[in-house]
Amino acid sequence: EDHRPLYEWLLAQLPLPAKPRQIEFSRLNLAFTVTSKRKLAELIELGHVSGWDDPRMPTIAGMRRRGYPPAALRDFVQRTGVTKKEHLIQMSLLENCVREDLNVRAPRAMAVLQPLKVVLLNYPEGQTEMLRGANHPDRPELGEREIPFGRELWIEQDDFAENPPKKFFRLQPGGEVRLRYGYIIKCVAVIKDAAGQLTEVHCSYDPDTRSGLSGAERKVKGTIHWVSAVHAITAEVRLYDRLFSVPRPDAGAEGQDFKSFLNPGSLQLAENCQLEPALQSTAPGDVLQFERLGYFVADRCEHSAARPVYNRIVTLRDSWAKLEEAG
Repeated sequence: EDHRPLYEWLLAQLPLPAKPRQIEFSRLNLAFTVTSKRKLAELIELGHVSGWDDPRMPTIAGMRRRGYPPAALRDFVQRTGVTKKEHLIQMSLLENCVREDLNVRAPRAMAVLQPLKVVLLNYPEGQTEMLRGANHPDRPELGEREIPFGRELWIEQDDFAENPPKKFFRLQPGGEVRLRYGYIIKCVAVIKDAAGQLTEVHCSYDPDTRSGLSGAERKVKGTIHWVSAVHAITAEVRLYDRLFSVPRPDAGAEGQDFKSFLNPGSLQLAENCQLEPALQSTAPGDVLQFERLGYFVADRCEHSAARPVYNRIVTLRDSWAKLEEAG
């Protein structure tokens, strides 16, 4: 409103039949990022981000490549409204709009980001059976997919603990878990290399515990996802997070550079991810929920059948809430 007197004077000098009405509103400021074009250009010039379409950037191009749905952005703008007072919008609001939209639309699939091999000792060598999984738990019209199952599987490294803490209900020595869409397995041995590093987990499986069989109702506390080692697709997954580590990076002490608050973990690469083979036909821009992990999009620029590349859009749950409240 600083220029309102000049604006009103100019209107008074013009032979207008009716004076237009001007309404000022504040800029939409997002937490954990900056929206100044000058500062964003500086991040690009110094190589902190790859360009205007870097998925961490608060630009339309960046959000599109990140996988933010247009409907979620419209919902976000409607929720924030238009105000005259300068204020900070929490990133969690935008991410919740994205989650709500993708939860309805995104088909499900299984992917293992940090693979650990599991060998089922009592499963026949060379045998493959096809399990079935729903493409969406609440939308039967999206159908089902076939998931190959065999003697050797990949599971997440975090889903096994040799010395588990209390209330750890995933795989552990002597413990049982259910494989998503599959059987109950029990850890019977741990295999390590000469350096003492874990290389394999040997398990037995209960053949009566698959859905539709007599033992399917047997209860265990943990359920984990997995991928058949023989049939898996190898992919690169880029785990994007918030660009800055504090809610107001450009509000530091006088003389403090906003770039000092850059989040060193805003991009982590997982280059040996194992995906279920149903994803072989995924096209650039396709959105999926990797079960138990989050929502992901096939990168618009670099994804191909020969070299699959996925970007994490958002996690399943907000892990920054406490920090936002503190900020």
